[in-house]
Amino acid sequence: MTTERKGIKPHHLVVALGVAIGAFTALSGVVPLLTKWHDKSPIERPVFINVPGPLKLAFYTLIPVVIVYGAYMFSLRVKNWERGAPERRATTPKNVKRRFADFRSGVYMQTLLRDPAAGVMHSLIYFSFLILLAVTTVLEINHQVPVGAKFLHGQVYEAYAAVGDAAGLGLLVGTVWAIVRRWVARPYRIRTKTKIDHVLGLGTLLALAITGFGTEAWRIALVGRPSFERWSFIGYPLSGLVDGLHNLHGGHQAWWLLHVLAFVVFLAILPVTMMRHMFTSPINMYLRDRERPKGAMRPMPNLMETELESFGASTIEEFTWKQLLDTDACTMCGRCTSVCPANATGKPLDPREIVLKTGEVMAASGDPKVSPPISLDAEITISSSSMFERITPEEIWSCTTCKACDEICPVNIEILDKILDMRRYLSLMESNFPTELGAAYRSMENSGNPWGMSQADRGAWANKLDGIAVVDGSEPFDHEFLYWVGCAGSFDDKNQKVTQAMAKLMQRAGIDFAILGPAENCTGDPARRSGNEYIFQMLAMQNIEVLDGMGVKKIITQCPHCFNTLMNEYPQLGGKYEVVHHSQFLEWLIDQGKLDLSEARLDERVVYHDSCYLGRHNDVYLSPRNVIGSLAGIEIVEASRNGTKGMCCGAGGARMWMEETIGSKVNDVRADELVHTGASRIATACPFCYIMIDDGVKGLGKEEDEVRVADIAMHLLEAIEQGEANRNGGLLETVED
Repeated sequence: MTTERKGIKPHHLVVALGVAIGAFTALSGVVPLLTKWHDKSPIERPVFINVPGPLKLAFYTLIPVVIVYGAYMFSLRVKNWERGAPERRATTPKNVKRRFADFRSGVYMQTLLRDPAAGVMHSLIYFSFLILLAVTTVLEINHQVPVGAKFLHGQVYEAYAAVGDAAGLGLLVGTVWAIVRRWVARPYRIRTKTKIDHVLGLGTLLALAITGFGTEAWRIALVGRPSFERWSFIGYPLSGLVDGLHNLHGGHQAWWLLHVLAFVVFLAILPVTMMRHMFTSPINMYLRDRERPKGAMRPMPNLMETELESFGASTIEEFTWKQLLDTDACTMCGRCTSVCPANATGKPLDPREIVLKTGEVMAASGDPKVSPPISLDAEITISSSSMFERITPEEIWSCTTCKACDEICPVNIEILDKILDMRRYLSLMESNFPTELGAAYRSMENSGNPWGMSQADRGAWANKLDGIAVVDGSEPFDHEFLYWVGCAGSFDDKNQKVTQAMAKLMQRAGIDFAILGPAENCTGDPARRSGNEYIFQMLAMQNIEVLDGMGVKKIITQCPHCFNTLMNEYPQLGGKYEVVHHSQFLEWLIDQGKLDLSEARLDERVVYHDSCYLGRHNDVYLSPRNVIGSLAGIEIVEASRNGTKGMCCGAGGARMWMEETIGSKVNDVRADELVHTGASRIATACPFCYIMIDDGVKGLGKEEDEVRVADIAMHLLEAIEQGEANRNGGLLETVED
């Protein structure tokens, strides 16, 4: 049982800030009545011209009240975040620079501009709105200061008027663009989540833009259309349309009232509709930086020693406060859905729905309840804080953990963490996992690898090579590098060829390395990514004991999953090593001249398939391409989805050991994309990718002589050996001549 934290909480600060802003706004209406400072310049704009005293009083009464109301409603959402478990996201001297860089990339629309059309549209709305807010603030500041300090006159005012009209035009264009996109063009990812919230939000913004220009036009006409108002390049021409009409005073007041009412509606809906993301998204972007590496899962305590009664997340309270903030930062744009390989191939998973359903449960189970992230259908009811009222295990197990959803999210929502935490609960607390995964669990627990093969055979691949040092883990390690082969590289027939190719390349380069052979266990990645923290910790602790006992410092891996786990997750358990992926190591060998590529040549068209755990989890995109690109004669092409937007092979998140029975197979879809590049070779840098893509290519009816799938190490070695064979053949012909 946890005790509630006492003292000032974040939601108290939100209310206090709202009260302070409301009080300041009210005070700004009182001060000019007392001071009566008026600008006498012939080129200026009187504040509240033609607005009667009662309407001024209503304005300075209503706006502060609505501001305080909005702050209170927003504080209730913050109170809901506080239900979550602790998570350290403090700003420190070490991370403050990164925090502000993340914040700037968000508020400058850099993340949204990954989709140019949507980015430009949002930029028009967002920046125009901020400028208009600044224009109003500047006008109010000028209203408050003494006559000698007033600055909004002459050429300054003319520039001010032009900037205001430009911003108003930007807001109008951006809003109309958004309306057309949502209700006319209707892209699928937007169409499926169009709700009343969007009608309110976009309708209010449109009303603000239109009534703003209407008020300006009638005001300019009312004051006789002075020449300096030509700088209002939208309002001035419009004023010509109404100039000469009777009752300009009444018309101007009507437009002013409509404009103020539109602003009041905007303030009122801001905290209770998806418009709140104007605040929550920048906050979320600022908090992006975290203490663990990008590719690491949230750490858990030692399961052998902890007193925790529940593991993973099944209720709102078991998520962290940051994970709950995520749900209110979501813009419902659907970019995560558009790149999800499970969703694209007909599986039940929709990443956006994971976020929204979490937010729905949080909102419905709060005290007090708050509005959901976006309007719910009437038939949906939520009776508790249990996540599995809205989310099914089938959704959770469909995930390949490719991280595409996290990578593309413009507001840095951490979707994968939520899925993995729910997997932990299903696996550890309910034993609710696919049947095939149970066999992999037993194999990892009993045999040290998910294939269930004998550990005695782990180093058998080395018998076909000379000079491979095998250490048993009981003696000090007296080699420079440990070559961590991994389970696939040790037991899978295809990937044994990768292992042998990599070993030959290192021998050619004169690298001092050794392997553990039978003393090497699975790193535990399949167990952890499928939620079984118990087996992960068991395997990891055994490996760490061996590695630390030997004094291993430098590790080369050929599996991105091993690479990610050893480098990013073993430090959570005390195992800290210098880990390099074989693509990075081969790149270094080539750059250092340790591998002679002078005669290596590959006259073929090659496409590289990005590994999710090498790319999106660890930002290694160029090394594999540089290795392949170092060969003469090669033509490198890219698949339609590559780099940060690369398509998953379908095997991550322990999906390698689960049957794919719903929809199309992810690897078939990806293989088809790669084959359509016209490449004669497909290069991989991950054993899972190698297996899945090779199977997919063969499923398309392509023989190896048509499209050859192989790891970068195999392509590289083949090019080197072919070059040597050509040279030796040429020498032989010379001798015979």
